[in-house]
Amino acid sequence: MSTSRGLFADLLSQGGIFQDRDVLRSTYTPSELPHREDQINALASILVPALRGETPSNVLIYGKTGTGKTAVTKFVGKELEETSSGIKCSVIYINCEVIDTQYRILAHLARHFDKEIPMTGWPTDQVYSEFRDALDNEKKVVIIMLDEIDKLVKKGDNILYNLSRINSDLLRSKVSLIGISNDLRFTEFMDPRVKSSLGEDEIVFPPYNAEQIKDILEQRATVAFKQSILTEGVLPLCAAFAAHEHGDARRALDLLRISGELAERSHSVIVTEDHVKSARDKIEQDRVEEVIKTLPTQSKLVLYGIILLDELGTRNITTSVVYNMYKQLCPMADTDYLTHRRITDLIAELDMLGILHTVVISKGRYGRTKEITLSVFPRKLKSILLQDIRLRDLSNVNVPMQARFGI
Repeated sequence: MSTSRGLFADLLSQGGIFQDRDVLRSTYTPSELPHREDQINALASILVPALRGETPSNVLIYGKTGTGKTAVTKFVGKELEETSSGIKCSVIYINCEVIDTQYRILAHLARHFDKEIPMTGWPTDQVYSEFRDALDNEKKVVIIMLDEIDKLVKKGDNILYNLSRINSDLLRSKVSLIGISNDLRFTEFMDPRVKSSLGEDEIVFPPYNAEQIKDILEQRATVAFKQSILTEGVLPLCAAFAAHEHGDARRALDLLRISGELAERSHSVIVTEDHVKSARDKIEQDRVEEVIKTLPTQSKLVLYGIILLDELGTRNITTSVVYNMYKQLCPMADTDYLTHRRITDLIAELDMLGILHTVVISKGRYGRTKEITLSVFPRKLKSILLQDIRLRDLSNVNVPMQARFGI
């Protein structure tokens, strides 16, 4: 026990460069949101009828990741709750990637009004009735924020249909919905009745440019770090990297926070541009690793086959050569193999994810094919794939030499 106390006592005595690192997390809602005044005013003007006891229009909010959609919506919602006096206004935030079924959403909403709902087991109609009754026990206006609403549409939009029609079942209360999505096209897959009801108003969030991201970072950095910790080029570099990633302020904040953490771990008293570059590499590595881990088994087998071909020294790794190797691996992984065309599609998906790179080349009268190269270091890629229990038997596989020639 004394060793443990001594270990942490030593680390604490070294001090730190952060004042409040949580300010750099995406879950933090600041008191000011630079360069989002137009969107704040637009959303506030849509929601202001709630303060008069009227039903605000439903709103759909679109924009790429890291453009401030969630922060603005939470900020305006908090202001609305604090401003309401005569008429009670409640704002309920739901992340639909986490709470992703009709039952869970209704149960979550009912619990917000102190109704005890089991995690599973009740008919959905009963959960809906409990929520509706709890909602309607006094006069109020409720704003339900559905972040990543497109996740619900992909699973069937019964919950959206029910929520968009709930006002017809209420006597005292009124409900308004705010849907937030990174996908500007998700409404194409929505029931037309739900689409017309949900999209009464729309707000689009444009990406930030590098200068705007720098302003956001400066605002957060003054609270997050102790004085004189950041060298001059740190914030512009974080902003430039994030602006290159389609104006993603969330990525910029992650970069700045991880840069600080790397500096702290190396016992540096300042954060430098080198720490930012290391943080970018770490974020990219973590992203790729997470993508690879969550791939379907068939895609993992295709990737593993490409790694083996690379290890064999195959000069031109084409789709046909990969398919031949993949077919040999499937029995070893106790799985059926897919068609050549489907494997071509999987290779295209892996290319889109940035895990490999394909170039279409002409074979003259023999048609065209794709030449494939790996974009991720093969040894690292192999170690991630072999963490999957279904692929572990492939670790010592001996592949016939003809595999490299697609025979």
